Amino acid sequence: MKLEKLIPNLMVEDISFTLNYYHGVLGFDTVSTWPEAGDEELRRAKVRKGDVEIMFQSEKSLKKEIPELRHDDPAGGLTLVIMVTGISEFYNHLYSSLDVVVPLKDTPQGMKQFTVRDVNGYYLTFTESLEHIDQV
Repeated sequence: MKLEKLIPNLMVEDISFTLNYYHGVLGFDTVSTWPEAGDEELRRAKVRKGDVEIMFQSEKSLKKEIPELRHDDPAGGLTLVIMVTGISEFYNHLYSSLDVVVPLKDTPQGMKQFTVRDVNGYYLTFTESLEHIDQV
């Protein structure tokens, strides 16, 4: 067996609201929705920016699919770490549009990063190697 790719599937209350945020604020493209927009209430969607893909599934749909989640709430303290290039420009461009919970900083691990809370309560940490920044 070979592991090939990880695409997180995040439980959300409102797919359309989530897509508006990821598309309009963070600049992700919508790759797919299910059912297709306009058919009936959206149950799933996938977005992509560069090589990063994230799926979203409605709370109702996911709890039906995986009954063990029936007592869980969306978000649940989950943090996604996303490697980027050009972090300072990205941060400066988006700062006023985001709920920044940890401002841009250098870490002892040799990274420059910041963390935002998305519209569903998930935490996204955008990070870039200081070594990479020094080479640019």
